[in-house]
Amino acid sequence: MADVLSQSEVESLLAALDGGGDGDGAATAHAPLTAADLGGFDAPISIYDFKRPERVSKEQMRAFQALHEGFSREFGAALSGMLRTIVECKLISVDQLTYSEFVFSLENPTCFNMLESDVLEGYLILDVNPGIVFPILDRLLGGGKDGRAKAPARPLTEIETNLVSRITGAALRGLESAWSNIAQLGLRVAKVESNPQLVQIVPPTEVVVLVSFEITLNESRGIMNFCLPFNAIEPLTSKLTSDTWSRYTKRTASKEQRLNLEAGVSRAAVQITAELARTTITAGELAGLAVGDVLVTDHDQNLGMEIRVEDRPMFRAKPGVLKGHKAIRLEETIERPKDLVARLMAENDESATDGTDAAAGETDAA
Repeated sequence: MADVLSQSEVESLLAALDGGGDGDGAATAHAPLTAADLGGFDAPISIYDFKRPERVSKEQMRAFQALHEGFSREFGAALSGMLRTIVECKLISVDQLTYSEFVFSLENPTCFNMLESDVLEGYLILDVNPGIVFPILDRLLGGGKDGRAKAPARPLTEIETNLVSRITGAALRGLESAWSNIAQLGLRVAKVESNPQLVQIVPPTEVVVLVSFEITLNESRGIMNFCLPFNAIEPLTSKLTSDTWSRYTKRTASKEQRLNLEAGVSRAAVQITAELARTTITAGELAGLAVGDVLVTDHDQNLGMEIRVEDRPMFRAKPGVLKGHKAIRLEETIERPKDLVARLMAENDESATDGTDAAAGETDAA
């Protein structure tokens, strides 16, 4: 049988489906199509909805989920530091739907941020629910101590919009950090709207990837949505497969990052104390001390002083005077427990090697 259906075969199939064929066709009008009906093709039949095309694979959806789980933790920590209270940000879903479904699922008014990117065409959307925006604003302005507060049903004022920009700025920095291994997004807010239904960045039937987070502040909760139209992120979808994603999750510090870390740590101030000896006396003995009294300790004077860095013993030293100032001279380094273990392990390995060489020499002599 040919692989391509003839015109008569196509017409007979359509007539059978419409119930307009003969008795046999009418009897099978509601029956599922078989391989014989399809001209001998053995491929499985799957239902496809052209109104909601699945343009993002399940593997890429898992990559989106892993990508934004790290962002949720980082953004929650940034909000906690900014608001000086515990803020929890949790990833709750990653879905693909049409743009119209996304817009009509939002509240009106809301905090609808249109984002531009240096590497992506079109706009991305960051929407923050009013149920969490107003409690955050209340906290920023010194309130937030009365528990759950009802969010007013009105758009943000100009002052409130400027304050919310601090929150969206932290979110953009977190998103850029989460996506840094795939692309340098370079996100910035292009426009802030209150009515999402007035904004048409893509056709209503265009597929978008919707990443939803739940933000919890005390007793207040709200949803933050990050909407990525598929036509905007399509150039990056090849980097969200399992093979490439495994490479992007392995991050190594660059030379610049290591130098910045070394420069910052080298300028950090540490506390150094010189401990001559330790002893224990009673409160009565302490109250009766006078000039010239001698305190007896168990410390050997030949050991010198113990130099402690951030309360950790590091060196042995001798006290003295240098140019009229009290000074100490470092004599030796105090061996730490891990250094002692490393030295003993090295000695054991060396002795084992010497024993092996001696046994091999005796065997050769024999």
